[in-house]
Amino acid sequence: MFTRIALVFSCLLVGHSTFACISEESESNDSEPDADGPVCSGQLVDGAIGSRRDQDWYYFNIEQPATLDISLDHHGGDDFDWYLYDSSRQLYSAESGRVPERASVSVEGTGFYTLKIIRYRGQGWYSLDVRGIPGGGSGGLCNLGARPAKPGGLTRYLTGSEADICVEQGEGGLLVMGGGSDVDAAFTRRVKPLLAGGDVVVLRTSGSDGYNDYLQQLLGADSVETLIVDRRQYADDDYVAWAVRSAEFVWIAGGDQSEYLNQWQGTLLQQALDEVLARGGVLGGTSAGAAVQSEHIYDPDGVLGIYSSEAVTDLCHEYINISTGFLSTPAMQNLIIDTHFAERDRMGRLMVFMAGLPPGIRGIGVDEATSIFFSTDGGGIVDGSGHVYVLAEDGATSRSQASCGEPVIYEDVLRYQLSEYEQFNIFTGATSVVPKRIGIDGRNGSFYINQPYQ
Repeated sequence: MFTRIALVFSCLLVGHSTFACISEESESNDSEPDADGPVCSGQLVDGAIGSRRDQDWYYFNIEQPATLDISLDHHGGDDFDWYLYDSSRQLYSAESGRVPERASVSVEGTGFYTLKIIRYRGQGWYSLDVRGIPGGGSGGLCNLGARPAKPGGLTRYLTGSEADICVEQGEGGLLVMGGGSDVDAAFTRRVKPLLAGGDVVVLRTSGSDGYNDYLQQLLGADSVETLIVDRRQYADDDYVAWAVRSAEFVWIAGGDQSEYLNQWQGTLLQQALDEVLARGGVLGGTSAGAAVQSEHIYDPDGVLGIYSSEAVTDLCHEYINISTGFLSTPAMQNLIIDTHFAERDRMGRLMVFMAGLPPGIRGIGVDEATSIFFSTDGGGIVDGSGHVYVLAEDGATSRSQASCGEPVIYEDVLRYQLSEYEQFNIFTGATSVVPKRIGIDGRNGSFYINQPYQ
């Protein structure tokens, strides 16, 4: 059986490009070589026995000795059984006839395990629950297989362990940082508890390994790997996608957001980034790495970055270009982000961006040395020495003049100024911060209506 199991594992690695924790049976899994998985700890798997000859196989990997609690629930009129195998033998058979069919099994690890479900009587639905798989939390991506070969020419810097570590994360989050000095407190307060000693991947199109030692020490990470993904061929390579999918925290460094879009959009890397929060990981970025998180992205792409004083003169200024379609993070929909905010007086240009986007758009401006962390329920909390500005429209907001070729007049925009520890829920708008009404009138040299930074 050892040879057969090893062959099964090899086939599985070849046959699947991604290895997310499964939540339902994927036919056909009627034989050991076609085992479905990986099964992750605490993640229910729904399936069905469709005929008296039907049998279903599942797999998972264990990296250390553990006690597994395995439960198979099904209709009270049916009698289904399960069998657990390691690489050389059957470890346990659960054939009691109870509902659910449940037992605890101690396994020595390390290696590849399979689990078979068959019928003794009846047919229909079942729910499989395996708990105690080390590092097999329902929030994470584990058992991705061996690290693919690194493509020639791809620059990478690794600090820490080469091997992937699987940790139980629970739920993820999104860290949006404003550029300038990094916010140590945001990493230690918000990311470290969710990282749980896992692996970090840093993405950039230029630069070096400046984050490696810093993040490993600050977060207690198992490893930090920086990838310089400066060509689309690298962004579409299995090595890069594997690194992102196996990381518990993915950080996009500052740089050029247009270059990120040009090199990464429509690639395996984009797909892997879009999966980070959905699988329970933490995603974040600073400066350009923050700007690409929102649905709408300021994308100068070869032209000069626009100043507020220029933007207010024309909704369709030649230096304004907004792109979309990069990531689909729920909290970032109907939103545009700008960074280096008060330091570079970007309030005016952010309002112009909003005036040219569909009604109901919201804006987030983040000062340097400042961040806002969003949990999966939309709750955001600020860390750092500056402010985060949330701009929103309501029934009183007026796009009095928002046409190409004309100065922009945009009035009664709600502005929430958040300081450290203050909160704003991006889904519900709930906050204890009292908003202020601001606006812009591009016909005037002093174009702000009410002082927006006070």
